[in-house]
Amino acid sequence: MKKGLATLLGLLFVYVTFALNVIFFVGDGMSTSQLFLASILDGRILNIMTMPYTGITTTYSADAWVTDSAPAGTALFAGFKTLNRAIGVLPNGESITSVFEMARKAGYKIGLAVTCQVTHATPAAVFAHVSNRSDEATIAKQLIDGDVVDVAFGGGWQWFLPESKGGARKDGLDLIEVAKSKGYIYVSNTKEIEALTTENKKVLGLFAKNYLDPVSDRPASQPTLDVMTKKAIEILSASGQPFMLMVEGSQIDWEAHANDFYGVWKEVIEFDNAVKVALDFARRDGNTLVIVVGDHETGGLSLSAGSYTISVDQARKAKGTTAMFLKKYDINNKDAFVKGIKEWYDITMSDAEYETLKKVPANNLRRELARYLSFKMGFGWTTYDHTAQPVPVYAFGPGAQYFTGVMDNTDIAKTLIRLTNVSSVAFPSVAAK
Repeated sequence: MKKGLATLLGLLFVYVTFALNVIFFVGDGMSTSQLFLASILDGRILNIMTMPYTGITTTYSADAWVTDSAPAGTALFAGFKTLNRAIGVLPNGESITSVFEMARKAGYKIGLAVTCQVTHATPAAVFAHVSNRSDEATIAKQLIDGDVVDVAFGGGWQWFLPESKGGARKDGLDLIEVAKSKGYIYVSNTKEIEALTTENKKVLGLFAKNYLDPVSDRPASQPTLDVMTKKAIEILSASGQPFMLMVEGSQIDWEAHANDFYGVWKEVIEFDNAVKVALDFARRDGNTLVIVVGDHETGGLSLSAGSYTISVDQARKAKGTTAMFLKKYDINNKDAFVKGIKEWYDITMSDAEYETLKKVPANNLRRELARYLSFKMGFGWTTYDHTAQPVPVYAFGPGAQYFTGVMDNTDIAKTLIRLTNVSSVAFPSVAAK
C-alpha cells in the first residue's frame, strides 16, 4: 500500500513539476535481436542503448499469443487489449481513447512520423477506430476529420485521393483538398518538408503513393525518418504548448518478414538516427520524455545459426537487400546470378544451392534467398511472421524511471496517462481481457 502511494505521489510530482512533452518511438517488429544485430554490424552502441532506463513488455493480443501491429498499437497507445487487426476498439467494437487523443483534448499538439502509410496499423492507433486495419480509406478520413493530429509525415497518398486523381478512394473525396481547407500545409517531397517553418502549424506530408521505399534503396525525394522527426519536433514545439509525437520505424518489421539481415540492419540504423534527434532535443529541453519500444518481434531472429561464429566482417561488406539484388540479377541466368552472390555477399554458391533456390516459386524467392544468406553469415530465423517474444522498452527524461521491469504493453499507455495527467477522457468501464 505504501509503495503504491509513493509511486502515485512520484507520478504526480513529475506532472506538477514538468509540462511533459512525449516522443514515443515504436520499432515495428523490433526486439533485442534486431537491435543487437544492427549494433554488431554497425560496430557501435546504438543511441537507443544509451537510454538510462530499460524494461521488458509482453505483446499478446486479446485473441492470440502472437499479436499483429493493430492491437499492439492499441495496447501501447490506449492501454487495452483488443483483437488482431482491430485498431482503437475493444473486442466488442466499443471505441477506446488513445493517450494522444486525450492529450489533444488537454491542449497538446500531436504529431506522427512513419516510413509506412500514415493509415497503416501503428500510426492509425494514434487517432483511428476501426475493426479491420485494412480499412485504410476510413482511417484516412478519420485522420482528416478527427482534428487530433497536427503534423503527419509518411506515405499513403492513394488513400487520400479519389480514383479519378490516381488514388484508391471510391467515394470521390479528395482528402488532401479537405485537409488544406482545414488549415493544413501539404508537402510531398524532401525539399518541401525541409522548407517548412515553425509558422506552418498544421502539416500533412505524404511522400509516396503507398509506403516509402526501404531506406537501403530510398530516392532523395523521400525523406529519411530523422529528417521527418526533426521537422515534426520543430513545428510541434514552436508554440510552447506541450506536444506528443509518435515515430515509427515501420520497415524493420518488413525486412524481418523477409528474413533479410541487411535490410533489418539498415532500417534499425535509420530508426536509431531518429531517436538521436529526439534525445538531443530532450537533453536541451529538459521537459521531454522519450520512450522507445517494439510492438512485437518479427522473424524469430537469432544471433546464431547453430554455431559459435557470426561472419561479422563479411556481413558488413554486403551491398544491399535481397530485394535490391533480385532487381539486378535474374535467377534464370545462372552464371550472372552466382557471380552476383559472390560480389554482393562474398559467398560462393554451390551448384546444389543454386538448383535448390531455382526451384523456389517466384513469390517466395526473396525470403528464401535472404534466409540462405543469413544462415551463411551466422544469423538464424524461425519464421517469416511475428512471434510472441517479449520486446524491450527504453526511456529517457522526466518519468523515465517508471518504464522498468517486466510489464505488459498496456502498462506503457497507462503510465503515460498518469504522468501527463491527460485522463480527462474516461476509460471504458469494461477492460478487455
